[in-house]
Amino acid sequence: MKVIDADAHVIENETTWDYMLESERQFKPKVVGATSAKDPFDYWMVDGRVIPRNNVGRDLPVAAREMSDLSLRVKHMDELGIDCQVIYPTFFITPVSRRPDIDLAVSRSYNRWMAAIIKKQPDRFRWVLVPPLQSTDHLSDELKFGKENGACGVYMRGLEVERMLSDPYFYPLYEQASALDLPICVHSANGAFTTYDFFADDPGFSKFKLAVIGAFHSFVFHGIAQRFPKLRIGIIEVSAQWIPYAVHDLSRRFARRGKPFPKNVLKENRIYVTCQTDDDLDHVLGYAGEDNLVIGTDYGHADNAAEIEALRKLRNDGKLPGPVVDKILEDNPRALYGL
Repeated sequence: MKVIDADAHVIENETTWDYMLESERQFKPKVVGATSAKDPFDYWMVDGRVIPRNNVGRDLPVAAREMSDLSLRVKHMDELGIDCQVIYPTFFITPVSRRPDIDLAVSRSYNRWMAAIIKKQPDRFRWVLVPPLQSTDHLSDELKFGKENGACGVYMRGLEVERMLSDPYFYPLYEQASALDLPICVHSANGAFTTYDFFADDPGFSKFKLAVIGAFHSFVFHGIAQRFPKLRIGIIEVSAQWIPYAVHDLSRRFARRGKPFPKNVLKENRIYVTCQTDDDLDHVLGYAGEDNLVIGTDYGHADNAAEIEALRKLRNDGKLPGPVVDKILEDNPRALYGL
């Protein structure tokens, strides 16, 4: 059996931006210090905004978190019983810039940086590419580059460019991702300045978590899976405890409109959700089914979703039948990411 960590992270560093074109070097993000003595974070400065760098780990070496020493990270994965990690970005958890040229420059450089890293250990790592959503004429090139260089998904935040993810603006992206067999991976994050700034003092629940749960709801309600019959969708790093509520709400809305509601809404919409070991999984499975849950460690982060022992704990807790655990640890992430 191959154990797959469906949500791990890299912490970007200054070398991430070395792949910018010469004409884009003026846009390189710069590391700035903590904003106060009580603030543990460094920040990125880009386009006049500061973005938390999240460089405070849970006793993880910097070289492992930044993936500058893959042997160190692989050694730790072996200790944790993890065969493969799917890598998500950290820099892009917040909106970066309203300028399409800056958005393109940082996205394109990140993708090439990650491709170069993953190429060193393709059997242990895969990655999720960042699309330049403000420069739709460059989407095709970035998706093709990612597909050719080990990417297994397309990163999106719960809201993007001031739009819900069911907006027709994103249809070309979904069409191209479907053609390349790349899932849309909606991670706990927010790419809309309006709501991000509105929830400035929110610890992350409203601006990040609820945005992603809302994306799940809008995907189902607006029939995105039916419009794009080959598209797979991941809902990442928001636990799975909310699924019964969201499914119940959707079933009532479908009923009011006289529309049939699927018995297993996740499976019929090809949506996969990362769970946590402290979710009430017996209850959640009644709504999600056993074929559409995956799990991740959030390796590299220091937030409340991080659970470095999650995969081993799921196996050892004995709360779920062995065949269901096998699906969550291997079969389901393989299906989501097309591994």
